[in-house]
Amino acid sequence: MAKPRQSLTQSIGDSVVKKFIADPDSIQTELSSQSVSTKSIKLPKQQPRRYFDSSKMAQLVQSVQEHGILEPLLVRPIPTGGYELVAGERRLRAAQVAKLQEVPIVVRELDDRQALQVSLLENLQREDLNPVEETEGILQLLVIALDTAPQEIISLLHQSYNAKQRGKELNDNVTIQLKKVEDTLAVVGRLNAESFRSNRLPLLNLPPNILEVLRQGKLEYTKARAIAKLKDEQQRQLLLQEAVGQNLSLAQIKERLKELTQAVSSEPTVSDRLASVSKRLKGKKLPDSRKQKRLEKLLQELESLVEDSFESNES
Repeated sequence: MAKPRQSLTQSIGDSVVKKFIADPDSIQTELSSQSVSTKSIKLPKQQPRRYFDSSKMAQLVQSVQEHGILEPLLVRPIPTGGYELVAGERRLRAAQVAKLQEVPIVVRELDDRQALQVSLLENLQREDLNPVEETEGILQLLVIALDTAPQEIISLLHQSYNAKQRGKELNDNVTIQLKKVEDTLAVVGRLNAESFRSNRLPLLNLPPNILEVLRQGKLEYTKARAIAKLKDEQQRQLLLQEAVGQNLSLAQIKERLKELTQAVSSEPTVSDRLASVSKRLKGKKLPDSRKQKRLEKLLQELESLVEDSFESNES
């Protein structure tokens, strides 16, 4: 059974990641606690979380109205005055809706990189984070840990997988980077490097309409990946709406995909239609000379069109 995760407002230490791993309780003795006006707290420009479930937010607002904010918000001071939120956006939003004048905070001196790191870790420890935001958050966290670009992280994971498949050894630099990846994912929990590569990264390549539904938490990512296999955009959108509206199971979605794929494959292709027409015309001549001339002209246009298509593909 998995151990319950601590809130990072009770666990982040001095050097954020290194000390967090070595001494997760150090923050308790190092942070100052106080209450401040909700108006003095500003949201950061870069926020890991974009969507909030309305029903769960309503429950949190009700809890805040009855009991107040039980867990302090983590903030950092702004040079011009006031504070910037690092972790606890849901609590801050709930406090504002509940019209609380003040909220409890813990203040920490963090630079931009550290603040984003802590914010990402805090959000990634939440069970209700949707899979797209979780994937993007983990990727951002890996970017910080390895000090490189997202595409380099993705390339590293694919390189490691391909090497294992071919029985090849990785060089020392790649091995060191992979160790950092695994260490970072161990802090987050739930995923390792290979499961993140194979199960989560493909989500970022899904069609925009499916990604949007995933972000809003209206569809499980296994269902989303199945729907994305449908090539026809219109059919894919209709199946997506059906899956969300009727809460179709993964098995039902796969059955609908099978039906739609069979329907498409049963339709005659252009080559099939041309072969059929050619068979009907073989050894025959149209009695109407005008129709015969028109047919010959259409055939010339068709031949020219096919030749142009092949030439453009070859170039």
